[in-house]
Amino acid sequence: MADRENRDARPIPGLRGIEAWSKGMFGRLIPREAQFFSLFNEQADLLVQGSRELCAMLVSGERLRQHAYNVESIEKRADKIARTGIELLHTTFITPLDRDEIHQLITRMDDILDIIEDTSQLLFLYDVKDVTTETRQLADINHACTQKVQSVVAMLSDMKNATAMLAACDEIDRYESEADHVMRAAIAKLFRDEEDVRQLIKMRTVYEHLEAVTDACEDVANIIEGIVLENS
Repeated sequence: MADRENRDARPIPGLRGIEAWSKGMFGRLIPREAQFFSLFNEQADLLVQGSRELCAMLVSGERLRQHAYNVESIEKRADKIARTGIELLHTTFITPLDRDEIHQLITRMDDILDIIEDTSQLLFLYDVKDVTTETRQLADINHACTQKVQSVVAMLSDMKNATAMLAACDEIDRYESEADHVMRAAIAKLFRDEEDVRQLIKMRTVYEHLEAVTDACEDVANIIEGIVLENS
C-alpha cells in the first residue's frame, strides 16, 4: 500500500517540460504592440541623430574623424535595435502589423543609417574639407527628411493618424525629389567647372551617397503608406 502511495506521489514524467512549453506558447500569444512601436521609435530617433552628425560634419569640413566616429557609434546602436526587432518578430505569434511589413520597416530604417554611415566614412577617408554649397544643401535635406520619418513613425501606433501619416509620406517624397534635383545640378556643375579628375570623381561619389539617403527615406515612406492604406 505504501509503495503504491509513493508511486502515486512521484511527478509525472515530462510535466516540467510541458509547463515550460505552455508558458512559452502563452508568452508568444501575449500582445506586444508597445514593444514593436517602441523599437520603431528608437530606430527613427537614431536616424535623426545620425543625419544631425552628418550636417555637423559638413558645416566646415573640420573634425571629420570625430564626426565619422560619432555616426559609426550611432549606427552600431541602431543595428542592435534592428536585431532586437527581428528577434521579437520571430518570437511573437500575434503582431500589430503584417509580419513582412514589420520586417521591411525595420530593415529599411536600418538601411538609412547604413548609408549615412557610409557617407560619413567617405567624407573622412576622402578628406573632404572644401565643403560645397550643394553638399550642405543635401545634408540639410537629409536631416529634414529623417525628421519627417521620425514624425510619421511616431504616429504609426494609431491609425486615427492616417491622414497625417499620408501627408508626411508625401513630404518625404518631395524631399527626395528636391535632393535628386540638387544632386543632378551639382554633378553637372562638377563636369562643367572641375578640371581635377580625381576631385570630380570624389565629389560625384559624395553627392550620390548624400542623395541616396533620401531614396532610403522614401522607401520607408512607401512601406508606411502601404501599412496605412491596408489598416485604416
